[in-house]
Amino acid sequence: MAMLEVKDLKVNFGVINAIKGVSFEVNEGEVIALIGANGAGKTTILNTITGLVASAEGTVTFEGKDITKVPAHQIVSLGMAHVPEGRRVFAELSVYENLKLGAYTRTDKSEIAKNLEMVYDRFPRLKERRNQLAGTLSGGEQQMLAMGRALMSQPKIIVMDEPSMGLSPILVNEIFDIIEKVSAAGTTVLVVEQNAKKALSIADRAYVLETGNIVLEGEASQLLEDESVKKAYLGE
Repeated sequence: MAMLEVKDLKVNFGVINAIKGVSFEVNEGEVIALIGANGAGKTTILNTITGLVASAEGTVTFEGKDITKVPAHQIVSLGMAHVPEGRRVFAELSVYENLKLGAYTRTDKSEIAKNLEMVYDRFPRLKERRNQLAGTLSGGEQQMLAMGRALMSQPKIIVMDEPSMGLSPILVNEIFDIIEKVSAAGTTVLVVEQNAKKALSIADRAYVLETGNIVLEGEASQLLEDESVKKAYLGE
């Protein structure tokens, strides 16, 4: 049984059919990439999976439980964390306060403290800037903070939306190195990413989305060599 299963998902915004019957699955321990052009519906799919947008039809199942109508805050409690597009850190709060908010569904104070140290170990710059207001961090540091905040909920799966957006090539490499380490430590990853080459280089499998439909799926290494993918998404 897949950890996350999306079946025949349809999402409408008024008369616009944004998602037109998408189905895919994520198995425990995998890194899955969802790639596609701007406006293909990638963010809408993630927002629907995590309870931020309501679906018109279809189901989302997480660890065998139908979560299609479950509110977002309850989905976090079930073990799914969302790193949104644009980071969405709390600019007027400190780095430390942002991280503590990531654990708001938890009550195990000693474990939360251990998690905080784990996040600081993984993101040393966050420890250095723990008393700094999040709004004063660089884009790369805010992305690290958004990832660290998500990890504070002790997720079984982490859903990431455009983690490389607006970052320099060096920082992009650093962020993807961290994603690989998060995966290696046992957290399943679903990543939406416009930098298709980078996403496919770390993913086990991938799905290609075009105008609300999945048009291609397969092993990430095979999609990297696929001529249509190279032409459309890899600039080759």
